Amino acid sequence: MDDSSDTALKESSPDGQMHREAAMPPQQDSMAAAQEDGALGNAAAAAPQRAPGELEERSDAPSRVWGAQPGLLFQGEKQSCHPLSLSWALGYNSSLAVHSIEDGMLLYVCAHTVVVHDVLGSRQHHLQGHANAISCLCVSEDRRWVATADQGPDPLVIIWDAFSGIPVRTIFDSHAGSGVCAIAISRDAKCLVTISAGMVQRVCMWRWTYPDESPVCYVELSPEFGFQDFVIFNPQNPYEFVSNSKTQVIFYLWGDAGLQYSTPPLTKQTFGSTVGHFTQSAFHFNATQVLTGTSAGKVVVWDVERKRGLAKEPQGRLRGMKATKLVPMQEESLTVLLVLERLHHTVCSSRCIVTGDVRGQVKFYNGHLQLLACSDHSGTGPIQSISFSKTPSDPPGASSTSSHPFAARNFILSTSDATVLRVATDGTDFEKVMKEAKKAVTAIACHPQQSWLAMGSHCGLLKVWDYKQLQLLVSRIFSSAGVQCLSYDPAGSFLATGLTDGSVHVLDAISLLSCCEVFRFSRGPITHVQFSHDSEYLATADEKYAVTVYKRVLQNERRCWEHLAGLHSHYKPIRSILFGIQLDGSEPRLLSLGEDRQLIEYDLSSSSKDQLVVLHRHRVEQAAVPLCLAWYPHFSTESFILTANSCYKMKLYNATTKMCRKTLLGPTYGSPLEKMQILPKSAAEPQKRYLAYITKDKVGLQILPVDGNPHKSSAFICHPDGASDLAISYDGRYIFTAGGSDRTVLKWEVNLNALEAAASLGGEDLVPFYRLLDGGQDGEFFRIAFNSSLIDMTELEDYFYYVQLRSHGIDMLESRQVSMYIPLEEIPSVMRAMGFYPSEEEIEEMINEVKFSEFVDTGEQVTKINLRDFIKLYINHRPAFGLSMKTIRQAFQVLGYENENGDKVIDRGDLLSLLQCRGEHMMEDELALCLSALLGRHPMGGRSDLDVCDPSGAAALMEEEIPEQITAERFTAGILGLSIAEPEKRTVK
Repeated sequence: MDDSSDTALKESSPDGQMHREAAMPPQQDSMAAAQEDGALGNAAAAAPQRAPGELEERSDAPSRVWGAQPGLLFQGEKQSCHPLSLSWALGYNSSLAVHSIEDGMLLYVCAHTVVVHDVLGSRQHHLQGHANAISCLCVSEDRRWVATADQGPDPLVIIWDAFSGIPVRTIFDSHAGSGVCAIAISRDAKCLVTISAGMVQRVCMWRWTYPDESPVCYVELSPEFGFQDFVIFNPQNPYEFVSNSKTQVIFYLWGDAGLQYSTPPLTKQTFGSTVGHFTQSAFHFNATQVLTGTSAGKVVVWDVERKRGLAKEPQGRLRGMKATKLVPMQEESLTVLLVLERLHHTVCSSRCIVTGDVRGQVKFYNGHLQLLACSDHSGTGPIQSISFSKTPSDPPGASSTSSHPFAARNFILSTSDATVLRVATDGTDFEKVMKEAKKAVTAIACHPQQSWLAMGSHCGLLKVWDYKQLQLLVSRIFSSAGVQCLSYDPAGSFLATGLTDGSVHVLDAISLLSCCEVFRFSRGPITHVQFSHDSEYLATADEKYAVTVYKRVLQNERRCWEHLAGLHSHYKPIRSILFGIQLDGSEPRLLSLGEDRQLIEYDLSSSSKDQLVVLHRHRVEQAAVPLCLAWYPHFSTESFILTANSCYKMKLYNATTKMCRKTLLGPTYGSPLEKMQILPKSAAEPQKRYLAYITKDKVGLQILPVDGNPHKSSAFICHPDGASDLAISYDGRYIFTAGGSDRTVLKWEVNLNALEAAASLGGEDLVPFYRLLDGGQDGEFFRIAFNSSLIDMTELEDYFYYVQLRSHGIDMLESRQVSMYIPLEEIPSVMRAMGFYPSEEEIEEMINEVKFSEFVDTGEQVTKINLRDFIKLYINHRPAFGLSMKTIRQAFQVLGYENENGDKVIDRGDLLSLLQCRGEHMMEDELALCLSALLGRHPMGGRSDLDVCDPSGAAALMEEEIPEQITAERFTAGILGLSIAEPEKRTVK
């Protein structure tokens, strides 16, 4: 982003150079200044008016920004070289404005993406660059430049060229630690103001056309002014702007003297009337007044405070402002206030003041706040934004003679209820452009045979959308509750819907009408719903940790389902329910996976009315939390179940015995896998299989079979505030993600060739695994001699040789046969020597993984492991990110108590008791041996003045070497002898 932004900035300047800021008097003509100093805003905006052939006469190559014109975004076909590329965005952030770029073309925010939507042409272009959800945006008056900002880690401010879609400037760390809550761009498009979202808000002024990393000037505001969440420039003077919170309006002037501001008071006593909360402000076109709308339906008029003896304020000094009037406009709260001025390049000179309110009314006033007209859109919800088209709908001459000259342009109306309307010139005709979910979108499902996507929201809205024809097919509103989960049956005839009130609806897939009675057997919101492969059974899971099964019956010669049985089978949230097929038949099997680490299989054939029989219970994890479940494709004669856990590991369990057969390193993209699905087989290459998944905020693809190679996986940010669901099209060409609280659904196009190419670039055989070791290929751990076919080992090779010496006997004098294999029982010793200390259960899983790796094919157990397989075993089983001090402190938070100094500590006696009685407890002699080794008292490694194998000796050793109260730091450094570096903390300057 940094390189592209600088390149675009340099290209867009008329002479191909970036210029330093030049001092200008506040009243200097902005266009002349732009031409003189090479500022990006107006110079590039004037590009379409150049003489024909001008670009060809330049010595340098034509710039994509300089030569950009309206409509360029949608010229040519999009070709992506990424495994996943954003194809379409459904929904938008209804708390931000929707802007009219051209008549019929909208600009709005969807999660972390800016969408340019050609409504008439059913096309979208996506401006992607933010890693966090976009918190605010603004558009220049000529609709050429778009500025966006976000909140979260490493916040960005990006300025885009709306004609070409190129990010021409990126401002990093503008408000580190908080991000931006309000932003505005001046009329000449050269100045940008941002307000931070921190407790102590910082107001920064930027000359964004220059490469300066710091703002021109800034000021910090006192929290007593309230949270300033709106800002706007004076359209007649880019050196003035105003911001407001709910309780305070602040006026600013910036220049050579820095950034000055004033906070004139306004209370109920000022005019003897209730003021209400401030909403938005705007500069009056008379150049001296400022208007502020309030929640009480009134407008505050601010004007220059005249001082005796001064005809006018000295240039460069902040004008004193005071509230001169409080004008009652209506009873309803005003949500939008803007001033519509004359249109450039036309003879239309209409001016008016426009308001929007909570009832959906748009009203037009003259400069004296006298009502001219009203456009009523009751029922659409509170108005969030009003954006007028850039050009008049009628010829200029017609607008000047019209009976309503203030309505010279069509406008776009957006509401906080996620409705967008296009209102015609006369204010009476309007069309609904978008009607999206106004609450969290938590459920999506793809039809198994058609290009249909079902989407459910917590507002009760259920929609079915054709993702190839890009049109809405049918919708339904559940007025009593929200939609929590969805699932089509395998034939695509029915759509099962789980609601937040615990009810389950089985709907016709085409009409969305109920096919049978509503089931109300759950006491909490339904979290999962699933059909069996033959539609014989329907299973649900709810927030009360219960699994409920319904069985298909015939009623009046129609297929329907009736309640069979339910069971509170888990004691923590259920993460997945999954139907499968019996290995020796076609009968369905049902499994559920919970955060209680239980994988439960139910005996459907033995279950009867009100009695759901459990066939097997199996604990699948010791410390990690299992998060999702899927049937693993058949790459061998053995059938597996695939799980992913909170420690970034993926595990394969035998589908029959539930034995853990393999542990593998999963994708490590900031958060573990939350949900996963297997992509359908490709007709061209049916032997290749792939896995789609979502993490907390990303969507990704994984090449199967999984082996721990990180280059076989790829992920992209989809919903920074959290992804809630995942769905795959029936042909595997598209992946859909739901964003939960951001109220959006994203359509991603799959490019498997790009994924395979990325994996091949990562290297073959063991090369990708070498890079995961400490120091990589050239580290001390081991190195690879590239000029030889042999692997020259250092530390790891020594471990292998020592194990062979120990297995043959240290005192043996005969010649030994050196081998690159070690016995399986020596795996734990080498793992510990390498710094990985597995539990006894993890050791058993590692040994079983190797021992039975060839059993299905050969019928024999493996008794040894070579160096290459050991490297893979080590990388896949060790902790993905090592041991952190944060993990140890969390353990002390749970097990310890707070002493008189405020530190979390564990008593020495309690530690000894925990080690001997809890978890994989240690025997007294075993504990004594370990402590003696850690504290330098091992008989073979130093002093042996204590009999460490005697419990009393262990107790004496504890009293002598370990304090009565043990902190996490003392335990880590003093007892374990580990040096764990804290993560680096960024300093905010």
